[in-house]
Amino acid sequence: MATQTPAVRRSRIGSAVASGRGLMRAFFAWGSRHRRQEDILLELLGQLRLMTEEIHRANLIQQYRLSLEQMDRAIDDPSLADAASTLTGLSEVKRRQMIFANREYGSLLLAHRVGVYAWDELVGHLRVLCRNKLFAEYWDRTEEHRRSLPAESTEARVGEVVDVLIEELADDPEEWWIVGPDPGARGS
Repeated sequence: MATQTPAVRRSRIGSAVASGRGLMRAFFAWGSRHRRQEDILLELLGQLRLMTEEIHRANLIQQYRLSLEQMDRAIDDPSLADAASTLTGLSEVKRRQMIFANREYGSLLLAHRVGVYAWDELVGHLRVLCRNKLFAEYWDRTEEHRRSLPAESTEARVGEVVDVLIEELADDPEEWWIVGPDPGARGS
């Protein structure tokens, strides 16, 4: 080996350098490939989160559809209305009105929960609904129903807003467009 010519030595050094470059390229390619895989995984996780939220919204809508069908049947058939309602001492007509008021409130709540209405839009719609005397009666008669709701739930927070709106409307019904909490104060 001591008799190697300078050309052979350069060739071996060149081969070593080329091999080293190849290893470096492989190492950096692996690193960039690994980063790309992480990026793809994060993107997939984001899409999975969005899909899960969409499925949740679809389930809410489907459950509400089922409730609406039952309410419609209860409105049409007084015997079913008696079975479906916990409110006592109501005429057939009044029971149907209470069921319909529940439908109206439920529709607004669902619209907010699935993202149709932002918080301030929901409060605006509730402000209008609370002007209705039959809705105010429904709300008063169902106060006990709301006591079992977890305080942090959307429905409990919305219920607090409705309570304030109805109370303030009772004090000054002519100022209905300005009563209630600041719409932007509590989003969900």
